[in-house]
Amino acid sequence: MNLLVVILLAMDAFGDKDPFDGVWTMNGAKSKYAGGKLPKAMTIRMETGVDGVQYHSETTQADGKVLITDYVAAYDGKPAIVRSGSGLTSPVALKRVDARTVEASYQRYQQVVATSRRVLSKDGKTMTVTTVSKDPAGKSVANVGVYVRQRVD
Repeated sequence: MNLLVVILLAMDAFGDKDPFDGVWTMNGAKSKYAGGKLPKAMTIRMETGVDGVQYHSETTQADGKVLITDYVAAYDGKPAIVRSGSGLTSPVALKRVDARTVEASYQRYQQVVATSRRVLSKDGKTMTVTTVSKDPAGKSVANVGVYVRQRVD
């Protein structure tokens, strides 16, 4: 079965909605961040529109500072602008691997500086996001965020 058929079947099962659409909250007990830098809280909202996935996240860091990130990106691998409270950040490019997996690449100066792989559980209630980047010393580090679906918009 080719990839297009699998994606179309998955979209039909979710009623034309992207299976990642909805509101997701981080389960801190199941998430693991390098160097113990786990946020206090994180909520992600994704909704698919005509221009692509509308992504909004609110992250409360350990020091209480809240970071907000927004972008709209299609699953076409083309870079999209990412906005945060501090202005524009590294562009993101999204690619759908299969019906339950999306890869995001973040770039700086046309070089990939981080990748995230979002994997949706079979029951659609849990999303695991594994992000790989380099620490200040240039060592590759991975952060794993486990998110629970709160609602489908």
